[in-house]
Amino acid sequence: MSQDFTFSLNSITFDESYQPLDGTRLTTNFANLARGEGRQQNLRKTLKMINNRFNDLAHWDNPTGNRYAVELEIISVEMYSGMLTSTAFPLIEILKTHIIDTKLNRRIDGIVGNNFSSYVRDYDFSVVLPEYNAARAEFSIPDDFGVLHGKLFKLFVNSGTYQERFSKLPVICLSAATSKTYQRTTNHHPILGVEYQQNELSSTDLYFAKMGMQVRFFMPPKSVAPLAFYFCIFRPIMNTDSGST
Repeated sequence: MSQDFTFSLNSITFDESYQPLDGTRLTTNFANLARGEGRQQNLRKTLKMINNRFNDLAHWDNPTGNRYAVELEIISVEMYSGMLTSTAFPLIEILKTHIIDTKLNRRIDGIVGNNFSSYVRDYDFSVVLPEYNAARAEFSIPDDFGVLHGKLFKLFVNSGTYQERFSKLPVICLSAATSKTYQRTTNHHPILGVEYQQNELSSTDLYFAKMGMQVRFFMPPKSVAPLAFYFCIFRPIMNTDSGST
């Protein structure tokens, strides 16, 4: 199956001059910020908020609270299938981060993933899942729910296209499911804060498990609810073929 698909990446900097690419979903938070007459002001405020929050969390040896700046790239992933190399399917959008340490004049390679947007996932949750449960008295999830998306995600992470561009496995952060109960643990991460455990897996957790990802919950200082951090538990296959177009 891996030989039947190739991937290409488009990258655009998320700054106060950001203009969404033609293929960007118009419902994403980034695209919404870049709309209207106040677009540049909205973007400027958002970037300032991101930098302030990062410095607030990374407060060690940062007495003035402005040591670091966050650079963001929006990565759009397109997939090509078989002989249809001229027809691209917009697969996912993820973020790539870099951290600027102004004290040491260093640019630090950050993680990839962070925010996560996926057409296939949206279709699964907004079309497949409601249709499956339309005639059911109790909510349930199909056995094959997320299988296709999981396979495509793993193919991308295993591809030479990903491995040539990124040195780290993706980590995706989402809001925790509001329908679950979370118990505080004694584990405390110096940046991410207190770790929480949930009473049961959510449909999103099970979906991301098909992608080879596991979840842990942390509540950073000054946050009002835990955040879900999804990280890869599968070992990528080092691909000597670039897999790019």
